[in-house]
Amino acid sequence: MNDRLDEIGFYKLSMEIWNEMWSDTEILMLDFRGKEIARQLVRSVGSISANIEEGYGRGFGKEYPQYLRISRGSSRESKGWYLRSNHLLNADIINSRITKLDTIIAMETKAIQTLESKTKH
Repeated sequence: MNDRLDEIGFYKLSMEIWNEMWSDTEILMLDFRGKEIARQLVRSVGSISANIEEGYGRGFGKEYPQYLRISRGSSRESKGWYLRSNHLLNADIINSRITKLDTIIAMETKAIQTLESKTKH
């Protein structure tokens, strides 16, 4: 893509975690209990970048912060699913994903605050 969206840090991280999730779900799919976690991770991790993309595509009006909030919620949900995968995924993998998700959440929170402060003035 040749788009400014690729320059947004939390979007780049969301695409990184999407790619990492692929190998994580391959491991989870080996266990019948892990299959449900894998399905949920595909949905929640995919929703992070999808909502950033949709909000960005709609422009920088009042809708964009709302899409970032939805994306942030999906990041938090993904954290929960990674925590639930502790019986099947290595602790280093889980910690790495949680750290990345925490970074996305913090960056999105700051972006929401910045965007909303600009629309109030």
